[in-house]
Parts: sequence; C-alpha cells; structure tokens
Amino acid sequence: MKRYVYINDDESSKELYCDNRISNRKYTVLNFLPKNLWEQFSRFMNQYFLLIACLQLWSLITPVNPASTWGPLIFIFAVSASKEAWDDYNRYLSDKKANEKEVWIVKQGIKKHIQAQDIHVGNIVWLRENDEVPCDLVLIGTSDPQGLCYVETAALDGETDLKTRVIPSACMGIDFELLHKIKGVIECPNPDKDIRRFDANIRLFPPFIDNDVCPLTIKNTILQSCYLRNTEWACGVAVYTGNETKLGMSRGIPEPKLTAMDAMIDKLTGAIFVFQIVVVMVLGIAGNVWKDTEARKQWYVLYPVEGPWYELLVIPLRFELLCSIMIPISIKVSLDLVKSLYAKFIDWDYEMIDQETGIPAHAANTAISEDLGQVEYILTDKTGTLTENRMIFRRCCIGGIFYGNESGDALKDVELVNAVAGSSPDVVWFLTVMAICNTVIPIKSKTGAILYKAQSQDEDALVNAAAQLHMVYVNRNANILEIRFNGSVIQYEVMETLEFTSDRKRMSVVVKDCRNGKIILLSKGADEAILPFSYAGQQTRTFIEAIEQYASLGLRTLCLAWRELKEEEYQEWSLMFKEASSTLVDREWRIAEVCQRLEHDFEVLGVTAIEDRLQDGVPETIETLRKAGINFWMLTGDKQNTAIQIALSCNFISPEPKGQLLLIDGKTEDEVCRSLERVLLTMRITSSEPKDVAFVVDGWALEIALNHYRKAFTELAILSRTAICCRVTPSQKAQLVKLLKSCDYRTLAIGDGGNDVRMIQQADIGVGISGREGLQAARAADYSIGKFRFLKRLILVHGRYSYNRTAFLSQFSFYKSLVICFIQIFFSFISGVSGTSLFNSISLMAYNVFYTSVPVLVSVLDKDLSEGTVMQHPQILFYCQAGRLLNPSTFAGWFGRSLFHAIVVFVITIHAYAYEKSEMEELSLVALSGCIWLQAFVVALETKYASVQKSAECIEYV
Repeated sequence: MKRYVYINDDESSKELYCDNRISNRKYTVLNFLPKNLWEQFSRFMNQYFLLIACLQLWSLITPVNPASTWGPLIFIFAVSASKEAWDDYNRYLSDKKANEKEVWIVKQGIKKHIQAQDIHVGNIVWLRENDEVPCDLVLIGTSDPQGLCYVETAALDGETDLKTRVIPSACMGIDFELLHKIKGVIECPNPDKDIRRFDANIRLFPPFIDNDVCPLTIKNTILQSCYLRNTEWACGVAVYTGNETKLGMSRGIPEPKLTAMDAMIDKLTGAIFVFQIVVVMVLGIAGNVWKDTEARKQWYVLYPVEGPWYELLVIPLRFELLCSIMIPISIKVSLDLVKSLYAKFIDWDYEMIDQETGIPAHAANTAISEDLGQVEYILTDKTGTLTENRMIFRRCCIGGIFYGNESGDALKDVELVNAVAGSSPDVVWFLTVMAICNTVIPIKSKTGAILYKAQSQDEDALVNAAAQLHMVYVNRNANILEIRFNGSVIQYEVMETLEFTSDRKRMSVVVKDCRNGKIILLSKGADEAILPFSYAGQQTRTFIEAIEQYASLGLRTLCLAWRELKEEEYQEWSLMFKEASSTLVDREWRIAEVCQRLEHDFEVLGVTAIEDRLQDGVPETIETLRKAGINFWMLTGDKQNTAIQIALSCNFISPEPKGQLLLIDGKTEDEVCRSLERVLLTMRITSSEPKDVAFVVDGWALEIALNHYRKAFTELAILSRTAICCRVTPSQKAQLVKLLKSCDYRTLAIGDGGNDVRMIQQADIGVGISGREGLQAARAADYSIGKFRFLKRLILVHGRYSYNRTAFLSQFSFYKSLVICFIQIFFSFISGVSGTSLFNSISLMAYNVFYTSVPVLVSVLDKDLSEGTVMQHPQILFYCQAGRLLNPSTFAGWFGRSLFHAIVVFVITIHAYAYEKSEMEELSLVALSGCIWLQAFVVALETKYASVQKSAECIEYV
C-alpha cells in the first residue's frame, strides 16, 4: 500500500490521515473503570476470588461476614487500579506537553504559529536550531548552501553522534522565498516502525521541476523526537503524524515474560486448588451424612424436615467458602511489591555504576529479577559487549608488504612512513580509500583542528589513521570532497554511494577525480565480499595470509580495493541504479542486485587490521560465571579466527590440550551434514570427560543446520557448554536464543547495538550495555548496565538474593493460609461438620493484612550469605539453577509444616479449655494468637537460623 502526500496542501489529506495529536493513554475517563475491571478479571485467580466473594453474599451458606473477602478483594483491586490510573495520568501529562508545543508551519505561503497537535500530513514545518522535530518530515530546505543539516537522534535510537541529513536532489537550488510556495507529491509506503529505512519518491510540480521523479531515502528525512543541531533552520514536509510516525509505531507494551518461579507458583496453585476441591467434596458429603443421621438426634439442632431442592449444596458450598483461603488472595500483590523492591535494589547499587561514564545499572522490567538467579545460558555479542568498541588502527598489508608487524603500530612503521613520503601508488590509493570510502563528516573546530563525525567506530579509526599518514580528509562541500596529501589538495566528486548492508558486507563509493575526470570505484569490506571479486589473475594469497595472521591476533580486518570505470559503463549502470533507487517494492534487494553489476574486477589494494580491546574484567567475569555452571555462547558478525582469538583471551574457551575446538563448516547441505555428524559424535564421546569442548560455526553453515538439520543441531546445543557462532545475522542470533529456550533452558542475551535487539527481546532475560553504539540495546532490554563485568554482580548477588527471597515469600504465603484453613477444618470435626467458622471476619482480615505481613516484609531484606561469600564461591548458584528452594518437594515440606503446626495449635487450644465453659470467641483468639506467634517464629527461623543452615546446605550441594 502507498501513501500520496501533496506538499503544501493539507486539505486533501485531512480526511485520509490522522493529525499530529499524540496519545499513549490506555484509558479515558469514561472507560477506565469497566476496562480496568475487565483486565483484572481476565485472570483466573481474580475470577476465582470474585466467585468466592459473590457466594459469601448468600447468607444461608456464608460461614463468615462477606467483608472478610470483599474487603481484601476491593483493596487489592483498588491498589492495582490506582497504579494503572497513575501511570496513565503521567502518560496523559507527557502527551499534553508534546501536543501543545508551539511550532511554525507554512500554510498558503504564510508562516503560522500553531500547536504541534494541529499539524497535518502535507504541511510544511519550519524548524530552528535546537528545535525538537514534532513529526516525521521529508527535508526540502536547510540554511546550509549544500542542503545539509545535522540532527541528534539520541531520543530515537540512543546514538549520541550527530547524523547528517540532506535535502533531495530535486530540491537543490530552490530559493529560500520559493520554499513557501513549493508544490508536489511524495509517494511513500504506509507507516512502519523501521527507523533505518524510508523508500519513497518525490515529484515536484512545475515551475520547480518538470515532473522528474527523485528517490528518497532515510537520509532525506528527520524523524519525530530528533533535534536539529548546528543548523540555523530547516524545513520539511510532514509525511507521518501522530501515532503513525516511526517512533509512534515503535511504541507499545512488550509481551510480559513469565519467570520459571512464576510458572512453578501457577502449578502449585493449581495443585492446591485440586486439593481444595477434594477436601470440599469429602467434607460436604460427611456434613450431609452427619446432618441426616446424628444432627437430627440433637435437641439443639433445628434442621427442617424438608428443605429446599438445593439443600445438599449448602454444606459443600460453606466448606468451599471456608477453604477458599487456601489460595492466598494477596500473593500476587505481595510478589509484585517485593519484585519492585528487588528492581530498586539494582537501581540503587553503587557498585554497579560505571565510574568512567557515570552510567548506573537500571532494571526496566521489575517482574523477573528472580530469573537472574536461574540463568543457564548466556548468549553474548562480541564487539562493544566483550570489547570496548574503541577501534585503534594497528597493522596493514599493502601490495603484499606487511607494515606494523615489528612495532605493533603501522603508523610508526618507518617503512610505511617512507612509502607515504615517496607517494608510492599502491600506498596512495590505499590511503585514499581509507580517507573517503565512508560516510564521515569533517568538521572544523574553533581552533582550526579537524574533527570527524563518524557513525561507525571502524570508519573513525580508518579516517584518523589516514590523516596521521598525511592523507587528510579536509572538507565536504555538497558532493565535492577535499583531500590534503603531502601539501597538495585533491578534489573528488561523489557520484554515488553504495551503502553497507549486512548482506553485501561491503561499502563502495563512485567518485570522479577532478584533476583528470576519471571515474573511480572505491570499495572496502569483509574479505569474502572483496577477494572473490578481484580481477582475473590477481594474486591474493598474500592478502589471505595477512587476514589469517591478523585474525589470529584478535584484530578486525577489512579489505580495500578499487577499479577505474569507463564513462559508458558508469552511465549505463547509473540509469539502472536510479531506477532501482526509485522503486517502492523490494528497493533494498534491487539496489543490491544493481550494485553487484558494478562491484567486480577489483584491484585489491590491501588489508587493514584494527584492534578492539577487551573491556576490563571480562575474562574474570566469564571465568566466575562459568564456575557458577553458566554456559556461554558468543554470537558475532566477525570472522572465525578473530572470534576464536577473542574467545581464548577472555576465558571463553580453554587452550589446548585442556580445551578443544570443533568446527562445523561447509557450503552445501551434504558438507554441513557430515561436519555436524562428526562434531556431534565427538561431543557424545567427550561429554563424560572433563575436557572443555566447544564448537565453532559460521553463518552459512548455521543457516543450513537450522533449516535442514535442526534436530541434530539441537542435540549439539544441549551437549555443548560453549559455542562460537561467526558471521551471524541479527535474525540468526534470535533463532539461536529461541532454540535454547525450546530446550527449557533459562537464557540471558547481552549486547550493545541495534543488531542485538532481536536477540535481547527473544531471551528470557535481556541485558543491554549502554555503549558507544548508542542505547538501542539498553532501551530494548530488561536490564541495562554500563560494562560487561557488572553482569557477575547482577546474577550472583541480585539474581540469587531475589530467587531466595521470592521462594520463601511465595511458600510462606501459602503456609500461613493453610495453617488457618487446616484449623478451620479440624474445628469442623467438633462442630458437626457443619462448615462453621472458628474465626470471625475481623480476625481473618487482621491476620492476613497486618499480623503476618510485617514479618514477611522484613524477610525481603534477608541475606543468607554475605555478598563477598557469594562472589567468591559462585558454585553456590547451582542451588538456584536446580530450583532447589521452590519445587514440589519443598512445597510439600511447607504443606506438611502447615498441617503439623495447625494440629499443634488446635490441640493446645482445645485442651486449654477442655474442662471450662467458654465462648467460641475465646477459642478463636487463642488459636489466632498461637498462629501469629508461631509464624513470627518461623520467619525468624528462616531469616536468622537459615543463614547457617542454608550455607551448610549450599556447600553440601556444591
């Protein structure tokens, strides 16, 4: 589907498209109550408690005052509703502030000041420096003579570097005054949430241009919530407004994640419910039998001779109401409250603040802290996650000559410096590709120094390295690039830019040398994207050796190449490229196909090697977490040798002979099948040995394995503690996470860039690093941290404490309810199995709300072991991973404890008044007091004595 936006004509689009009013509210004043109640009663437990509360309104069957259930029920619903209302009110205030912001638009040739919510599709919006962009705009004019402007996209993608945006070629040269009167049409796709893609066309109406179609890309747009920087003014046409902007389409409530503990609690609740039904049926039958036999013999029991048709249901229903407290009504609210506290403990942890950047840890998801203590697999990105993502140019190989091998720094290699001074042709072309085959923008500071704004750390390293070797990228004026080399200025005109994609794995620029008019193609990319496309007869063996040597040192490699184009060849190709760039369907695929027609017969110039250092504390963190029984998988887009060296240096795998690497490779199904079978056989044999075995697979073989040999690969995933997956795409990362989740493993995915978002969202727990690639991963994650090393404390301290505390709190909630319920059941045996309640309504409410809640809140701060002990003995985490503190066995122990304690309290209470005349109120108060003191003692035992007991149990288990 397409959208047609008529420039400077909002009348034709008012009825078709929404205005710019932003609304993130979930409710309105009128629908809040019914909608919120509907959401709350969509949960089974709430439906159950509502049914119990309604049954208590039937005076014939209720053993207690209905207030004992209605009071807590209304309180819990009120708390949940108040929280929802407060959150929605804050969203309303945020929307109101954005909607009422004043902006300038052009209407009928006149600039007007209106509120942002009144912008319509087709309006021309005028922005000044530092203004926030109110909707998605297609640029048509800027204060820069070359049509450039700079935007800050941190609010959109978390990247702090300024981005360059440019007006379409069709709008170049239009006078400032004429922009008010511009007319035309923009053909674009319907709204979507892809902030990196915009495939559209613009056609201006005469007299501006003769209906020529001009392609538009994301570089011709400025999106909502960006800020205009370092540009006096800019104007653009509104194409997407309101909740239809790319940012608005990206908003939404992520799917809630169910923790392993929540799943176990649900199962135990179901088991208690079944037990409750059995008890109700048994006691109901016994009650009816006693009523029809013994009760009629007693003078004080006045049952009617003939009762109503539903008489047989009265006693079972009374016991249903009596036993309904087996499932604690407050358990969900209690768990939500303490989980919010666990999340705050992470936010407040000063030891998880990155001292270099000042970035603290943050828990965006407050509901899954206990899952951190049960993690079994960590899937991690490499660049920026294990490494610093701070690239340093170290070595290179140009024309078969190695530079920097001796000193470790090519920039200080005398031989290379002399080659630059002597203007060696290969070296000059090599440096030229380094300097201008990129999207870097040079900016002159007030002191005259040249600063580079790069969207990639690799490009920044290459451009700065070229500058240090006297190939200085000085200026970009529209499509004219200026290079200063050895005192002379060289100009190149950029004809086309063939952008990098994860499929092509290379980037190219077509430039014209202004000195002689020659058209040149400059390219850089991965070795498999450059070397196979070299001209016939070129010897590439030296370059392959260089790549292997650099990769063995853990360096990132890029191949640089060039070739000269004939004028006719370029003109013919340019027409195809323009046509592909103008299509709205499969534009990226068609552009890639056209690029392939030009990117061949390269003359390979050489190889660059860039160092990306490991972050501090990474080897120690991985070693500690591996001792805790956590398995590691590295998922990276880097080449195999580089990934293996990084894995070795950060204790991901052990070197020979203690460790062993098994390779899965192949380009065909048969080759991959044989390789997979060989690795699987080795894994089966060595699974019982203490040897550290890991497998390595590249993206191509992985794709074949997942599509055709999934069962065998799944078995391999189960057998292997460590895996290195190279050259993988973002979608493959997410597939691997899904594969491990399907094997019932608790997975944690950690990354720092936009390409890690899918993996992070797919995992049981997503952790984002607030790194140099921006905040996209951190914003999409459940938890964000400043450095990888903080993962150790997040899991071992916060994860373990959260698991222990939640396990105790959930089982204690059932325990305190079961104790009271069992006493009620025992009392029924001395009260004619009639379903009479021993306790009055006020006592029950006070018991649940006040008397037993304070000790539980104290337990939230309980630490069975000190933080230092946990960090020094990570094996203790085995206890949590195995679910030893919350499972059917431990719950059975709490169940037995509640039964025993109920017997003790009941027997003591009855015998205390065995030979005295007493009111039932006295019995109930004694029993209630016994329960309260007993449970306070249990809490004290679990939080104090448990420190010694659990330590012994943990050490014994380990």
